[in-house]
Amino acid sequence: MTVTGVICEYNPFHRGHKKQLDTIRSLRGEDSGIVCLMSGHFVQRGAPAIVDKLLRAKAAVLCGADLVLELPVTAALSSAEGFAEAGAAILSGFCDELCFGAESPDPRLLMNTAEVLLSPGFREALRIQLDRGLSFPAARQAALEAMGLDAAVLTSPNNILAVEYCKAIASRGSSMKPLPILREGGYHDTLPDRENPSATALRRLLPQGDWKPYVPEAAAACFEGAAVHTLAAGERAILYKLRCMEEQEFEALPYGSEGLWRKLMHECRRQATLEDILTAVKSKRYTRTRLDRMVMCAFLGITEALMHEKAPYVRVLALNDRGREILNKARQTGRFPNIGERQPEPWQGLENRCGDLYGLFSCDSPEPAGGETDRRLFYTK
Repeated sequence: MTVTGVICEYNPFHRGHKKQLDTIRSLRGEDSGIVCLMSGHFVQRGAPAIVDKLLRAKAAVLCGADLVLELPVTAALSSAEGFAEAGAAILSGFCDELCFGAESPDPRLLMNTAEVLLSPGFREALRIQLDRGLSFPAARQAALEAMGLDAAVLTSPNNILAVEYCKAIASRGSSMKPLPILREGGYHDTLPDRENPSATALRRLLPQGDWKPYVPEAAAACFEGAAVHTLAAGERAILYKLRCMEEQEFEALPYGSEGLWRKLMHECRRQATLEDILTAVKSKRYTRTRLDRMVMCAFLGITEALMHEKAPYVRVLALNDRGREILNKARQTGRFPNIGERQPEPWQGLENRCGDLYGLFSCDSPEPAGGETDRRLFYTK
């Protein structure tokens, strides 16, 4: 049985996601397996997931996945490179290949670009561009061009992440093979396309209620009546945390190098709103998503030291009978991270805290604390 992995957020799960799962099944056959490694309550752009992780995982299994695992929160809030690296590290213990969407779904092009990015010559070229004051994405682009390479492949959002997946596979010598497929539709489109909607557009529609045409029927049943979570709903909770932090807490944050933590600290003590803070701190050298992740890590109590530790676990969110078979086979190899209800500290406390704080982002009334320890995975035949 060929087992294909997908690193995802499903924020929320939509028709485009189902199309990817259907494509994998058509390529590999009905007896193949699909393992999805999904961000939990908080996602890579530094925001709460729009709906609860168990509902998103359930939707994935009902729409074609066999096993949904939860990406540890420190990996979910990492840069694209850290996100991909952690995902590849975990899925290497379960899967034969890694499938991802790309605007340029040529595995040789993507892997060749990844190998150049891993080369010593590129690291020196990148340093030169960063010293010019460019942001990391702009410096990477300029470094590739300075080496005489076509950097156009890294101008599209799905291609950027696809190359990071290839880098992660190559750098760790993973046995997984890359399986890129064409990503149709616009990644950041604000108006949804029925067959290829963007998650960005759907997140805008969910609070309004006009989202069902863009979501598979089985997934729509999961999301019907679900509590919607947004960053705006929890803004005052974030501001409270930021205003109570001491200098050493800001200094310990991830993404705060080159004095960025100090600039964030000063603006937290001057500005009225979260948007005001982020606008004041933003510069051409630092991307907005970096700042968003930094603030969310501050709110959740994630330090740079913890972010750099390899999380020693992965949790199961949803599965079917084939997913159980995949899980049992992975256990036999002994290559997978610890899977269990209780994790070593500080990880268990962190995951419990994330579950408690996620409820503060509900657009309705705040959700009660303590729910993380009572969660049960979704299972179907």
